[in-house]
Amino acid sequence: MDSRGLLRGCNRAVAVLLFFVAGVAVQSTTIAQSTNVYSAGFERSEGFDTRFTLIGQGGWTGTDVNGNGVVTNFFVNNTPQQPFGQQQAFVGFYPLTNADGILNVWRWLNFDPVAAGVPIVTFSVTMAVYDSGRSPNRDCFRWSVYNSDTNGTRLFTLDFDNTTTRINYELDDTNFVWTEHLFENADKNGGQYDLAVIMNFADNLWSAWLNDVQIVDSKPMTTTGSALNLGDIDAVWVNRELGVYGDNYMVFDNYSVTAEPYPFWLDAVERLRNGAFLLRLTGEPGRAYAIDVTTDFVDWFALKTNSASADGTFDFLDTTATNYHRSFYRARLVL
Repeated sequence: MDSRGLLRGCNRAVAVLLFFVAGVAVQSTTIAQSTNVYSAGFERSEGFDTRFTLIGQGGWTGTDVNGNGVVTNFFVNNTPQQPFGQQQAFVGFYPLTNADGILNVWRWLNFDPVAAGVPIVTFSVTMAVYDSGRSPNRDCFRWSVYNSDTNGTRLFTLDFDNTTTRINYELDDTNFVWTEHLFENADKNGGQYDLAVIMNFADNLWSAWLNDVQIVDSKPMTTTGSALNLGDIDAVWVNRELGVYGDNYMVFDNYSVTAEPYPFWLDAVERLRNGAFLLRLTGEPGRAYAIDVTTDFVDWFALKTNSASADGTFDFLDTTATNYHRSFYRARLVL
């Protein structure tokens, strides 16, 4: 299963119960519920005020007192989810006071997806880069993912270079790689993008999409063995020339971080003439899953634990089904 399939699969069943009565199979699906790690629309109703910097509001912090804030009406009214009049956050435009010419703005998450049993994390945000006006200088705007080590180790970065309009990524090896994709500057008539980054913390992989176009495919989250947990996801402004900033800026909205379990499901293949049921589990290749059975949803009995094959499936024949008038089945990820 490729990463894009994994994104779609996260909305499918994580545990599937099969209900059998008098030899007729009826499938009942338990839908996986996302864990909302954090989300913000930067609205006044959420406590965000355009008179102040983003830093200091709603738990957001950063590395400089300048170069960030909350604005209104920068995104066009083109979807029901993005009505005109909403507030957005931004980084850039105003000169920085720190010596390195870099601004990081973040909201602390401190989340361990694997320990929580929800290793598939999706970061999504609506964003737009507005070009410099009075200044001839253009800078870089980034989304950087950090773990929750004491000092926060950066895992990887997605970079929007406003000089070249190239979209680049950087792993923790300090080498920028062009994705072979470009972006366009925005204005108040539109030009925003929907960015989605999917992180598989169990398998050390991440991928990214911009307006449903995949721009990064299955890259390692760490190449150096750093801790695979989630500390924060930063909006970053980097002055291309130290001490010489551009009055360009990145506006962003609908900032969301959600987490989900591995997607997997259980299907009834057929009931044999002798009354046994053939079941098929579909999940992640190499992952171990257990199949349990019950007749009353009180007492569950383990039938089989097996690892999915290279195509992500394994079949199981329940020969004990002949002993029951009806049976309910569930699948569990064992790891």
